[in-house]
Amino acid sequence: MSYHRSQVGELAEFSAELSFTLDPFQRNACAALEGGHGVLVCAPTGAGKTVVGEFAVHLALAAGGKCFYTTPIKALSNQKFADLTERHGRGKVGLLTGDQSINPDAPVVVMTTEVLRNMLYASSDALRGLAFVVMDEVHYLADRFRGAVWEEVILHLPPDVRLVSLSATVSNAEEFGAWMETVRGDTAVVVDETRPVPLWQHVMVGRRMFDLFDTESSDQKILVDEDLVRYIRQRETADRANGWGGPRNGRGGPRRDFRPLPRPEVLANLDAEGLLPAITFIFSRAGCDGALAQCLRSRLDLSRADETEAIDAIIEKHTGDLPKDDLEVLGYWEWREALHRGLAAHHAGMLPAFRHTVEELFVRGLVRAVFATETLALGINMPARTVVLERLVKYNGETHAELTPGEYTQLTGRAGRRGIDVEGHAVVLWQPEVDASAVAGLASTRTYPLRSSFRPGYNMSINLIDRMGADEARALLERSFAQFQADRSVVGLVRGIERNEDQLRKLRTQLGGVDGEFLEYISLRERIKQRERLLEQQSRSDRRGASVSSLTSLRRGDVVAIPIGRRAGLAVILEPDATPGDPRPLVLTEDKWAGRVSVADFPVPAKALGHMRLPRRVDHRTASTRRDLASALRSTGISAPGRPRRGARSNAADDRELDTLRRSLRSHPAHTRTDREQMNRVGERYNRLARETETMRQKVAATTNSLARTFDRILALLQERGFVAEGEVTAEGRRLARIYAESDLLVAECLREGLWRGLGPAELAAVVSILVFESRQEGGYLGASGPTEPIRRAVGSTIEVWTRLRTDEARHKLQPTREPDAGFVTGVYKWARGDGLAESLLASGDRGTPLSAGDFVRWCRQVIDLLDQIHGTADDPEIAGTAAKAVRAIRRGVVAVDAA
Repeated sequence: MSYHRSQVGELAEFSAELSFTLDPFQRNACAALEGGHGVLVCAPTGAGKTVVGEFAVHLALAAGGKCFYTTPIKALSNQKFADLTERHGRGKVGLLTGDQSINPDAPVVVMTTEVLRNMLYASSDALRGLAFVVMDEVHYLADRFRGAVWEEVILHLPPDVRLVSLSATVSNAEEFGAWMETVRGDTAVVVDETRPVPLWQHVMVGRRMFDLFDTESSDQKILVDEDLVRYIRQRETADRANGWGGPRNGRGGPRRDFRPLPRPEVLANLDAEGLLPAITFIFSRAGCDGALAQCLRSRLDLSRADETEAIDAIIEKHTGDLPKDDLEVLGYWEWREALHRGLAAHHAGMLPAFRHTVEELFVRGLVRAVFATETLALGINMPARTVVLERLVKYNGETHAELTPGEYTQLTGRAGRRGIDVEGHAVVLWQPEVDASAVAGLASTRTYPLRSSFRPGYNMSINLIDRMGADEARALLERSFAQFQADRSVVGLVRGIERNEDQLRKLRTQLGGVDGEFLEYISLRERIKQRERLLEQQSRSDRRGASVSSLTSLRRGDVVAIPIGRRAGLAVILEPDATPGDPRPLVLTEDKWAGRVSVADFPVPAKALGHMRLPRRVDHRTASTRRDLASALRSTGISAPGRPRRGARSNAADDRELDTLRRSLRSHPAHTRTDREQMNRVGERYNRLARETETMRQKVAATTNSLARTFDRILALLQERGFVAEGEVTAEGRRLARIYAESDLLVAECLREGLWRGLGPAELAAVVSILVFESRQEGGYLGASGPTEPIRRAVGSTIEVWTRLRTDEARHKLQPTREPDAGFVTGVYKWARGDGLAESLLASGDRGTPLSAGDFVRWCRQVIDLLDQIHGTADDPEIAGTAAKAVRAIRRGVVAVDAA
């Protein structure tokens, strides 16, 4: 629905206080809000959505009510708290972020969304008189780690609270709005796709910059600029002529001999074109730091001499409390030198105090070039004149994947500062794998669908049961956006089933009807096919099982023959691997290749043909080591057997059921009919359509009420473990309801069993860290090691509880609790007992790779958060007291500075 009203009442008063005129979408949304409706506002980054949230604050204060303003991260909460305090005064605005509480009884309170969720579950008195809730960055509900919190809040807020939801542009705003209407009542959806500052798209090829689109073409279609296409073609031809144009590498990636334009030259070119300040997005922390270091090695200086004093003042404001002894470890002097030259990096691995310094300097125009990871695109207020993308591929946690149109739009959305720039610019740096038409496709596609990540967990389920009972909880889950989207997806499946059923009826008639002999005959044919397929799967499974077993039994130094593929031939085992189900031993082949092999390389079981002695330490990454070992392998005299015969005897050959079915088919009356082949063809179509229809039915069954089924499984496990009894939450369950952590049930079980009694503060911090820390390297680190015997015992006991829990979760078909990770145990122990930052960093991290200072601080604060919860929930006064001491021990030095 759309609102076009003259400005009257509170909106007129609010508008009069602004230094700018409201845009139409802002006016429409504010009018809807004043008219008594909830509002969903979807608009591009920088369009001014927060004005609608600020009008909700104005309405609440004018009516003597309360307004909660929620944001996804503490940094945004602090930013909004400062803005609203400046506007309304300290007495009227408060802040709650978990580790900060300022004026919490104020009529306007800014908070993280998690804080509001916890208030709702606790039925906090602070909810009395609440009239409005602003949910900034509501599209965070798509976040797979934290998104459920937004839906919990939307579902649990009292019906008389008006909700103001502010979202980035999403392509399914109407769908989201329709769901909001069903769960919150009358909701106005206001969508604006107009960027407040126009965005120009460019591609930089070498030192030359081109427009991406042909803006002068009269054609309605989006065309790539012809000059750009022509120049890239000439560049590639010249490169080949100069010997730069060799084949791409074997993985289809860029040519290894391509030399991109150095970053200092890129920035110098942008500066010459008047396109600074700029953010260059690089999709790795090391890449950002490396880019900054490259610029520091050059003569590039983007700041003016008269700015140094202002830069130093802001640096001192954020970092003045850092211990002087830690500055060298933190790389403070190099970081400060970069800022003096107008350059900076920005990523989650940086110390928060450093990050916040960079943000303020950039907003004030004192830093003019920032190298950042994509996390900067999420909410932090750092617009630039230009956004530069070095690559259009990023690592998504599992593989290197191309940017989606939504990601491209989100990143380039930073370009163009409202009220400062007349236009923004997005610049893609050309590399051999960059296709101009593909870039044009990214830049011209506006698809950013919002997908719910909501699913019930232990804490959510126990709180729902405690508040409303299992039946109402189940009904509430069925009202979630996740189930709403799932049910909508079912509509198409149901229509498909109906169409197929109609077609099946016609085919049945051709086959002689339900009682006709041919329907039975083709049913027999289908059963034979299914049985043959099942037996073949069993045969493959048996062969794979034999290969898995053989690979797990191999030992270091065993010589094997890889039977097939490019690596076929002799190989020696460098590192065995006994991973259940998927062993991948590291091998070196006789042709000097080193890498991991898998079951796919062994269609027949691996067999040790002999053994060779290996040095104690083998660095397979070194060419000389590979060469020497391959030579030694060839000189063993062991020879590879001939190529194995594939096609081992199938289980089908001896299967009685299959034999019976085949005999029944041959003796069936329809088997001798003259029209059998023609009818068989009809029967094949019938069977294929019947299989397709059954698959669709199974999808519908799996989708419908899927969240409620998950809830029922969680409820069964919680009842089994004594957290719920006869539909009521027990005392242990009430403790679980107050634990908001990823491993919530595991924490509750460890507290119940008293596993952490007798530990000192530093030891408790170390043990608790295994439940929050997550190694950046795949697979985590779960060693039984620890700096003290009590830590080793407690970690071992915690892992035992986790193992039992995982077994129960598998039995109940539930998502498994995350594996504990001991990679932070020694680091946080040293820090909590008073060791220096350098020693603590060296003792932390992923298998010998020290953590960055920013990561160290982040994990320390997560340990503090869980220790705070343990302090508030543990029945044992000793554990509660130790947890409080541990919090005080960790919250010092760099961990305590600039804790926003």
